[in-house]
Amino acid sequence: MPADESSAASGTDRSRAGAAISRALTRPLLAGPLPAGPAPFAGLALRSRPATGSRRPPAPRGGRGAGTPPRPGRRAGVRQTYERARRAWDRPLTAYYLILGAGLLITVLGLVMVYSASMIKALELSRPSTYFFRKQFIAAVIGAGLMMLASRMPLKLHRALAYPLLAGTVFLMVLVQVPGIGMSVNGNQNWIYLGGPFQLQPSEFGKLALILWGADLLARKQDKRLLAQWKHMLVPLVPVAFMLLGLIMLGGDMGTAIILTAILFGLLWLAGAPTRLFAGVLAFAGLIGFLLIKTSPNRMSRLSCIGASEPGPGDSCWQAVHGIYALASGGWFGSGLGASVEKWGQLPEPHTDFIFAITGEELGLAGTLSVLALFAALGYAGIRVAGRTEDPFVRYAAGGVTTWITAQAVINIGAVLGLLPIAGVPLPLFSYGGSALLPTMFAVGLMIAFAREDPAARAALAMRRPGVRWKTMRRRVTKRPSGER
Repeated sequence: MPADESSAASGTDRSRAGAAISRALTRPLLAGPLPAGPAPFAGLALRSRPATGSRRPPAPRGGRGAGTPPRPGRRAGVRQTYERARRAWDRPLTAYYLILGAGLLITVLGLVMVYSASMIKALELSRPSTYFFRKQFIAAVIGAGLMMLASRMPLKLHRALAYPLLAGTVFLMVLVQVPGIGMSVNGNQNWIYLGGPFQLQPSEFGKLALILWGADLLARKQDKRLLAQWKHMLVPLVPVAFMLLGLIMLGGDMGTAIILTAILFGLLWLAGAPTRLFAGVLAFAGLIGFLLIKTSPNRMSRLSCIGASEPGPGDSCWQAVHGIYALASGGWFGSGLGASVEKWGQLPEPHTDFIFAITGEELGLAGTLSVLALFAALGYAGIRVAGRTEDPFVRYAAGGVTTWITAQAVINIGAVLGLLPIAGVPLPLFSYGGSALLPTMFAVGLMIAFAREDPAARAALAMRRPGVRWKTMRRRVTKRPSGER
């Protein structure tokens, strides 16, 4: 065949192949069955595949590779959880719920421990095993009523109550020193017999009276801008406090006097007393306390029992040492509720001053830490209420109540742990004693009232009422424009 004819034939074949490829590319994929024979795209697919020597291994399904950095999702989740907890902690009703919940939990747990710790003591006195528990339960019911009343009272009524409460407390504390009316318990002349099994300790109400009266006094002077002068800051607050301290010390109750002094210093601190003035009052009170301790052999023996591990000569440190024994035998989770050994005559006052030791023996470290956490929550809520308010009376009263409960808890627990001398003060809301429980529960109700007075908390509580919420939703629905019928 000639050369020109062969070239023409090859060109014709190439044109036919190009036309076939173009028809195959433009044909719909689902138009009909595929033509028989080799696939028209086989060569194209083989040419488009990269000519690599080995295939890439599949990624593992179970996790990330060795060199892959950790995903940021876990950190973001932790940060989101922290932010959510912080927002929940900063809500307006946090202090309200902390005060209410911690106060009630401490009181209920105290009732349980009073029953457990006082059974043997009641049987020793030929009384029913529930003798002390029933008295404490009656006081707790009355105290719950006082707490509810105080939480609902307006601030003006609290301020109006300050002066009558102070006058009544001073009158009762004077009656304690009258022969035939006052009675002595454990060497302290600070009780009034009310008839039957009931007694009253007016000095416990003196703490509440000093707080309310001192807060009202300092608030009035702050409104008149008189606290910048030291004489207006000290007079008549310090003389009245020293008068109460003198009446208490006439009965020999130095533990209550220490708590009252702490309340006075707390009020002066909140009022912005200068450092020199504060140090001067503190030095004067410390000198008087040193003289009172030095001149009393009983108080000197209590001071020498700090950190004691043996009862000592004459068993002078018997109570302090057996309190440590009770805590040490409790372990992590205690020996069980009601299974204390030290309350069987070994530990004096197991249901009053040393109830924390019995709690550690029966409930262990977990129980004691729970009690400490509740007191810490109550103290934090009080500081938060005092720090966020703009009312000077609320700030002084909330700070005074927080100082009172915190200082008394620290002194009682410190004495049980052997870190402080035994002062003879009960654990607030926890130990046996109606005279101590009633004013303390009223003070907790006072703190609840202060927490409710915050504008944001008041609005949040109003929104949680069913009637207000229904009216608010109905008002929103009626204001929404709509053309439907």
